[in-house]
Amino acid sequence: MKTALVTGSAGFIGFHVSTALLRAGWRVIGLDSLSPYYDVALKHARHDYLNQNVHFTPLIGKIEEQGLLIDVFHSEAPDVVVHLAAQAGVRHSIKEPRIYLESNVIGTFELFDAARIQKPSHLLIASSSSVYGANTDMPYSEVKRADFPMSLYAATKKTTEGIAHTYAHLYGLPTTLFRFFTVYGPWGRPDMAYFKFTRAILNSDPIDVYNHGDMLRDFIYIDDLVASIIALVDVPPGDTPVSPKDSLSPIAPWRVVNIGNNTPKKLGDFIAAIENALGCKAKKNLLPMQAGDVPATWADTDLLHTLIGCKPTTHMADGVKAFVDWYLNYYYRA
Repeated sequence: MKTALVTGSAGFIGFHVSTALLRAGWRVIGLDSLSPYYDVALKHARHDYLNQNVHFTPLIGKIEEQGLLIDVFHSEAPDVVVHLAAQAGVRHSIKEPRIYLESNVIGTFELFDAARIQKPSHLLIASSSSVYGANTDMPYSEVKRADFPMSLYAATKKTTEGIAHTYAHLYGLPTTLFRFFTVYGPWGRPDMAYFKFTRAILNSDPIDVYNHGDMLRDFIYIDDLVASIIALVDVPPGDTPVSPKDSLSPIAPWRVVNIGNNTPKKLGDFIAAIENALGCKAKKNLLPMQAGDVPATWADTDLLHTLIGCKPTTHMADGVKAFVDWYLNYYYRA
């Protein structure tokens, strides 16, 4: 049985990735700090669910703690690492910048410092579409420049990509970085807009709609995102580009891959899908653009499709309904 180390296993994406790996017959070591950035009870509930599987081992600790990951690599010898632990949130990074440096930058350095000693066959690392920043050339392609971040969160993710490249080059560590777009679905993060919208609509409270609703987002349902990650586990970077759009480094087994839907949707359409799933209308508080935010995101997913041969299949209405059904069951069940 192969072993996967999943950092951030009590987080939204880490929970779903861990679930999928366990179902595929992997042993999963789940490392999470259970930080109080949002409802810790939800994180405990995710770990409790995973812990029903005998092949899941939860570990509690901060990835930035010096030597912790070296000990984990020594004791567990993971075949594959899926590194999802990070301090999330664009706007929160403006208020609390230090924790982003500690978790996202120092934590990633600690991971690679451990991996260089006991090498896994593939490191899969979470980056973010936010690294594209002020880039207005859409759809966003992995081979285009991403040098103008608009938030500290984005800057730490771009730094993560650089750290990963350095270690891939120096130590021959096969490394794939995902640039996630707007992920949604059951067991999601309460700080995400769709989660807040659902809660507010149910409470008959107004929802804050930024840039007066003139926003486009490349939404991707969690199951489609996880399926892409699991498929990429078996596609470590090699020596030869797979297409002209391949971001493969010329000097290291390293590439970045967009994971999105390649079909941006209007924010208003996403809100309408939530309204339809709930059976009630939202009261909208129209506001200007927030600092650090961008009006549109759009993923070029040609490289992803070339690597794994499949595309997202979940329609937005179906994905939103699945989230709303989960939300009502989780928060309103008897």
